[in-house]
Amino acid sequence: MVRLTRAQMQGHNRAKVLAAARAEFTGRGYRETKIDQIAERAELTRGAVYSNFPGKRALYFAVLAEVAQEQGEPEFRPTARSAADALADFARAWLARLPLADDDRHSTARLARDLLPEILADERTRLPFAGLTDLSAVLLGLCLERTGALEGFGPRPRMVKAAGVALTTLHGATQLAAAAPGFGEPFALVAACARLADLEIEDAWPPAHLPYVAPARPIDQPWTPPPATDALRDEPAALQEDGVVAVLGLHRLPAIEEALRAASPADAVTVALVTSDPQELGPLARLLLTDLRSFLRTAVPAASWPRLRIVHDEGGKLAAAAGVPAISDGTESAVRLAAGRLIARADGYGACHAAASWPRQG
Repeated sequence: MVRLTRAQMQGHNRAKVLAAARAEFTGRGYRETKIDQIAERAELTRGAVYSNFPGKRALYFAVLAEVAQEQGEPEFRPTARSAADALADFARAWLARLPLADDDRHSTARLARDLLPEILADERTRLPFAGLTDLSAVLLGLCLERTGALEGFGPRPRMVKAAGVALTTLHGATQLAAAAPGFGEPFALVAACARLADLEIEDAWPPAHLPYVAPARPIDQPWTPPPATDALRDEPAALQEDGVVAVLGLHRLPAIEEALRAASPADAVTVALVTSDPQELGPLARLLLTDLRSFLRTAVPAASWPRLRIVHDEGGKLAAAAGVPAISDGTESAVRLAAGRLIARADGYGACHAAASWPRQG
């Protein structure tokens, strides 16, 4: 009989806990499920469950993230050549995930019905969720701008606010699908989202509230990043390219737009997502970005995606390589890379803009 190492045993037990939790959450619903029931199904002790997850909510987020990861590639490649078409396809992909009125109440489709109520229950989850939703609006908006340029009329104006309105509409549809099954006409929602592409919304960049940003300061240090995965494309992240690496806590994620707007077209922009609570908020971030990736793959041609990589840096290794040893949900730091070295850095509000604006020669 092969004896498992401690790490292998921990991984084995974690997988058993996740599988048991998924079955219990599906069968009983989140609120009716107890940790003792999960432990019994997993054939482990209550303490073994808590040694892998700090609480039921963290376990719920981890289960939903695992389910989202299993969705796989879209059946068809995106064909949208206008922002309106992309928004319509994005909405279709989102609405296709919602449970139907006649679905069994214990179906996997209803597994996420308690997600938003549970996020609302605690400010520790509300603020990170707000940051992650803002990031989703930024990425969707940038994709719409670039897809809109395919219409032949040149680059479209900023579309982040239109993307935010679409996400507001779709999150509302999610809540109603749980509270009032069968309410709402999916085709009407898709048409409404498509119309947002041409809705006249004042949306300029830079916004009037963008404060004065001090320039980055020059440095000269080696750059030795750890291996990492790009969560936006689900592939290894090539972190040696010239460009910008931003280290952002979950409360500061909208700042990545400053780097993307200020960087040159040749720059690679990477954001390392960090948090002071990786066991609970880490799975929440993985869940939301996995879902976003799936919807974007369905709606937006790859050529219209921004040149951005997102790394879940829950252990802080990428942040440490960038010279940011202490991390929190309010972290905002950024460095500029050139020829395999760190050549400039900035910290605090405006750091992303400052690092992205740093001249290549100077």
